[in-house]
Amino acid sequence: MSLVVFQDVSLSLGGKTIVEGLDLSFANGERVGLVGPNGSGKTTLFRLIAGEQSPDGGEVRRSGTCRIGYLPQDVSVAGDQELLSYVRDSVPGRAALDQEIASVEAELSAASESVTTAADQDRIMELAERLADLHERAANVEAQFSEHEAKRILSGLRFRDTDMTRSLGEFSGGWKMRAVLASLLFQRPDLLLLDEPTNHLDMPSVGWLSGFLKRYDQAFVLVSHDREFLNEQIDRVVSFEVEGVRSYKGDYERYRTQRAEELTLIEARARNLQKEREHMEKFIERFRAKATKAAQVQSRIRQLEKMETIDLPSERASINFRFPPAQRAGKDVVRVEGLSKSYGSLEVLSDLELRATRGERIAIIGVNGAGKTTLLRILASEIASDSGTIEFGTNTKVGYYAQHHADTLNRARTVYDEVAANAKDAGHKQIRAALGAMLFGDREVEKLVGVLSGGERARVALSKLLVDPGNVLLLDEPTNHLDLESSERLAEALLGFEGTMLFVSHNRAFIRALATKIWSVEQGKVVEYPGTFDEYLYSCGLRESSGEDPSTEPDGAQGSPRKGERARKRKDRGGTNGRKQEEARQREKSRRLKPLRARVKELEARIQELETAQNERTAALSDPAVYEHAEQRESLTTAFTKAQAELEVATEAWLEAQGALEAAEEEA
Repeated sequence: MSLVVFQDVSLSLGGKTIVEGLDLSFANGERVGLVGPNGSGKTTLFRLIAGEQSPDGGEVRRSGTCRIGYLPQDVSVAGDQELLSYVRDSVPGRAALDQEIASVEAELSAASESVTTAADQDRIMELAERLADLHERAANVEAQFSEHEAKRILSGLRFRDTDMTRSLGEFSGGWKMRAVLASLLFQRPDLLLLDEPTNHLDMPSVGWLSGFLKRYDQAFVLVSHDREFLNEQIDRVVSFEVEGVRSYKGDYERYRTQRAEELTLIEARARNLQKEREHMEKFIERFRAKATKAAQVQSRIRQLEKMETIDLPSERASINFRFPPAQRAGKDVVRVEGLSKSYGSLEVLSDLELRATRGERIAIIGVNGAGKTTLLRILASEIASDSGTIEFGTNTKVGYYAQHHADTLNRARTVYDEVAANAKDAGHKQIRAALGAMLFGDREVEKLVGVLSGGERARVALSKLLVDPGNVLLLDEPTNHLDLESSERLAEALLGFEGTMLFVSHNRAFIRALATKIWSVEQGKVVEYPGTFDEYLYSCGLRESSGEDPSTEPDGAQGSPRKGERARKRKDRGGTNGRKQEEARQREKSRRLKPLRARVKELEARIQELETAQNERTAALSDPAVYEHAEQRESLTTAFTKAQAELEVATEAWLEAQGALEAAEEEA
């Protein structure tokens, strides 16, 4: 069943055509990736689907029962509501239902105090029936959208138990975005629109969200600059191409293959048509004056006029930059000794001892709040440490990019002037080259910074760094607000950087492409893992072995049958041993996880039992007859209060058990 259908839809904004004559549909249960460069129209398409934007022409039809949930990149949340209440009340109609129950209960209580006539009794019965109906509706809502589930989602997005009753106004913008995401996941809309949902998530949260979406049985449309995250989720791609919006079956990798094959076929067809056209034109030119060929000439002229014309798709602009040779620094680029940093009573970093050497590309990872950005800001001299020393080596020059730099640009300057103001040693050509690499053309460089989108401002801030990168790059989430292709082009450019790089990122594909070492920030300390991101995952037990046997003979051994045989035997033994080790590991994993899973299952059953009993007590308390017997009413009220306390304890215990299970599964 189609949830949303676009029929001949056209829309232009600011003189730019976003879509024209678009026919497109999104069906129940579909998992769609929306791709295209920044500014192509992805957010506008989301707004059209959600009904926040109206088309200039055509029609956007939505199924009458379709509930749509939309997570934009920039969220605005009122700050006077508690986190858990905000998520629970996000279910459409729930808050109004609770208010109506409270109103009817108050009216029933007042009516029960003065029953003098048959009409009063009839009124009480009417209110009781209405209250019973409301409680039944509330029970159905509770069964479908329980507090237990809301806490599970919030816990998965790394909110702590103590956060549940905090006001939204106490959270930062990134955590508010998580709260909005949690509310949307909790609502389980028929069609979920997610615009860069991982932008403010750490890697554990990205992993949890990935698992949630894999199990999600409703339709969603996803925009993400993380290739791996996108590939894990989708089975269809809707792409903004230069010739219009196109649809492709399969994941992102399959889309890239199909698109390349499509362009090859289009180019071949265009070449064949051009050759055919040239052949006809030569025939016409050669025999135009011959009366005996007049009929054939006229026939070819008519064919030429009707011949199909193919416009080859122009090449899409993408970030394209090559770093100039970096000044050679000393071997030890930076040394950190005894570094500590606290915010009040919260110790973020404790007595760190770190060393980065020339040419290393170090990915700094860890959960949000662990201190990744704090460490980077201290290294960039943006904030001071409480204790310890930082010593940069000889001939080092630091370049620093952070997400908040995009928000500190001078909004009254043009794009060009903003970059030039911070690049006093760079010439006009160098500045224009950096801006051109970040897709700012002749007209765009004259735009005021104040009219730019968040993604465009991020590219201005990156341009400032490209003009004068130094030989030590510090980067904090550089791919946020970049489209997927631009993120990959930036990674390619950074691969050519000859200096040293330390960067924070949650983008697994970006880390995998660049990192030669991992610094994992854990409980105030930094644990160093030499090697690539995959080697880090494997060393932590988060990634399976490739199964290759390192003892296998090199290619040169193939010339000796006996050597080759020995190699095969070793490989066979290695494979057998590897299988045995894997089986043993799986048994050990099962042994450790079994009691945790049993505990989670036991608590879930108990929570379900308590919630069912509470629903029954609530229905009983809505019966007006209860109010005529004080002892019965008091007994029910006492039981309700006691069970509610037990339910809260069980829920807290479940959250702890679930957290322990997820942590054990990550370690296994």
